[in-house]
Amino acid sequence: MGEFKVHRVRFFDYMPSAIRAMAFNSHTERLAVARADGAVEIFNFADNYFQEKVIPGRDGRAVEALCWVGRRLFSAGLDGELTEYDLENLRPKYSIEAYGGPVWTISGNSQGTLLAAGCEDGTVKMFEILDERIQFQRNLDRQKGRIISLAWHPSGTKMAAGMMDMIRIFDTETGSATHRMLVERGAGASKSKEVVVWSVAFLSDHTVISGDSAGKFQIWDGSTGTLIRSHPVTKWDVLVLSVSQDESSVIAGTSEGTVVQFQFIASTAGQEDKHWFRTRTFKNHSHDVRALVHTDTAVVSGGMDTQLVVRPLLDKVEKNTQESALRKIAFPHRNLVSCAKKAGLLLFQFPDHLELWRLGESDGNGAPGEILPVKRKPEKLIQLKRKGEDHICCSALSPCGSWLAYSTVSSVRLYRLTLSSNSVSIQKVSKLPKELRSVHQLCFSLDSSRLFASSSLSSVVVVALDQTECRCLHTLKHKSGSKQPIHILCPSEDGRWLAAANTDCEIHVFDLHKKKLHCSVPAYSSCPTAVSIHPASCSLVSVHADQQIFEFSLKQKEYTEWSRQLQRQGLHPLWLQRDTPVTRVTFNPTNPAHIVLHDAFMFCIIDQSLPLPKAETKLYNQMVLRSFPQPQRSRESHAFKICKNFQHLLSVTLLEDLSLVVVERPLLDIVSQLPAPVRQKKFAT
Repeated sequence: MGEFKVHRVRFFDYMPSAIRAMAFNSHTERLAVARADGAVEIFNFADNYFQEKVIPGRDGRAVEALCWVGRRLFSAGLDGELTEYDLENLRPKYSIEAYGGPVWTISGNSQGTLLAAGCEDGTVKMFEILDERIQFQRNLDRQKGRIISLAWHPSGTKMAAGMMDMIRIFDTETGSATHRMLVERGAGASKSKEVVVWSVAFLSDHTVISGDSAGKFQIWDGSTGTLIRSHPVTKWDVLVLSVSQDESSVIAGTSEGTVVQFQFIASTAGQEDKHWFRTRTFKNHSHDVRALVHTDTAVVSGGMDTQLVVRPLLDKVEKNTQESALRKIAFPHRNLVSCAKKAGLLLFQFPDHLELWRLGESDGNGAPGEILPVKRKPEKLIQLKRKGEDHICCSALSPCGSWLAYSTVSSVRLYRLTLSSNSVSIQKVSKLPKELRSVHQLCFSLDSSRLFASSSLSSVVVVALDQTECRCLHTLKHKSGSKQPIHILCPSEDGRWLAAANTDCEIHVFDLHKKKLHCSVPAYSSCPTAVSIHPASCSLVSVHADQQIFEFSLKQKEYTEWSRQLQRQGLHPLWLQRDTPVTRVTFNPTNPAHIVLHDAFMFCIIDQSLPLPKAETKLYNQMVLRSFPQPQRSRESHAFKICKNFQHLLSVTLLEDLSLVVVERPLLDIVSQLPAPVRQKKFAT
């Protein structure tokens, strides 16, 4: 595998934001997740739960509710605005004022023609969904309290609204309220407190289900406005409900961090009469569960502890398969760390600022596993605050450490850095080409003479950098017709090739000398998560969301023999069962046969000169393998050399001096910065 001097970096204080809302599109298998900082993330559940898009947040834009209407995504927040998102350019498409104060909830009818918004002033505002925009249609009867939650009846003719101390049923055709259902307050001291109906659901048989701040899960008859049954779930709040597509199951998220499942079943086998019974309780969160989705096969939950949890329902999936495994998505599926390989600098990306650090130095060499004494400690050189209200969506640091760039949805900024042993100066480049308005990805060429920026319509802008000016050389475009955003840019070390991957699962390779498209890699059904071009062989290595690995020769314009052999034999089952994507691929300059890659829980060196592991072979951690006798070690040797000494990896990079930079963010460090949970269960209580 080889030995490396490792810079173990734990000073990137990455802190994910709490999950506030979720919406699932069952037709496209896409989950939209809204964070407390206003960012919206799109996960593709059909592609191994890959986080394929991130729309950055904005100061003052807190999203309270999300809603899919067809392939269109809408949000609402306490700023009183409704927003539709441009999922191709990864930005808000437009926002309109609801004129009802803060908007607590939005819901679209099943016909996809109307969007309802529940407002602070007690109105439910109906918006007509047009081809390009939404347009205010009318208000339903105004109520005396704020509208906290909404649910349409599948027919689209009625709507349930959760309020303070009550639930209202509206006739959506006349706009009048037909029933008022009073919700009982809590017992004892809490009887004086208003009950907040945090969530409602409206089923086809006119059953209304509610969850409230008194901890009750209640079933109502929506036709008569009467309470059928009440289930006390928690001493705290039931914050959110979600219904399965066949309406046979409802899940409830609580402020204790539990998710409770209720099912519509008969009390004994053979009986025809069915009722709602509490059947399961899941405890996968330490804090409030603020958002829930009930898919056909799983419970998806998120909340204050920032993790997205996918909990399979074992009666809906085959046991002991990858589909039956619990998933916790704690880290982004993209790079937030840039490394200047020649200068030994690291750039950390936060939503509101960037941090530039110089790596430390140590004396001499040591035995494997030994901690070397630090001669010079790591040093923070610059903290650069972003301009404007839009959050940073991407950033890059040139390999020589003399250029720094970042982008928001509205602008790109470029800085020239001058570093010495004792001082650092930063100078903003004032005149940038007009083509650099809004970009999704940034990267520099190895010689730091070019800046590459992925722009709209899946195109790439090439900018020449020198001390006097920055000018646009040309714009590279492919011919596939895809408008999906480019999420990976990778230039070759010799400056000849540039690979660009988009969320349509396409990889296009441009010839920078001829300034045109060289070839497109044959389309594969899973989205690329990491791409790199080998400096010696000029072959492109891509790793995909389903964990498959391909090697494509740019000279021959075909897959290499090693790649074909890998596909014929198949990857090891344990490799395919990993639940975090590979986010970076690089190569060892001293050994051209070595491919270095990493995900959140391991980094791996694939030695192309060794045989591929068979399905029955064990994938040992290298430290375990080292402890075996030499004959056994030789028998167990294969191409995949895996190291799990480092955990929760945000970046693994090979510097020019062949030392390894490993950026870790231990999950316990994130948990320690979370606010205290509402209730901590203690032993014997």
